[in-house]
Amino acid sequence: MQVPETAPRGLLTDEEIKLLRRALLEWDGPARCSDQLAVGMGFADAQDLYDQCDRLRDALGDDVPLAPVDWARTLLAVEIVFVSDLAGSGVEWQTTTGLSDESTIRTLRAVQRKLARTVKGYYGRSPGA
Repeated sequence: MQVPETAPRGLLTDEEIKLLRRALLEWDGPARCSDQLAVGMGFADAQDLYDQCDRLRDALGDDVPLAPVDWARTLLAVEIVFVSDLAGSGVEWQTTTGLSDESTIRTLRAVQRKLARTVKGYYGRSPGA
């Protein structure tokens, strides 16, 4: 059964959407992505990651329905940018976003649970595959 496109506010709270939007913005700032990592996250290359993060941020803000592949790319990009110190914001997360690690992980865990059914087809594989 294929999961249909779903509008952000049909799945997530405003706080959760705000976190995703802010995290995607980190790819335009302190985060550093190689082409190989971007491909693993389901993007064509690092430039495509940056371009798609802008598109996904706008879609989240405008409550535009997203396909499961876009939800999977969003979730993976947010997870990496939050946690990784090598590619993402990592230890600078709180400084660059103004969000504490504790509140971020609580909100991110809620998002992961809510998106589980939507992204289930991408567990263990790249959203670009």
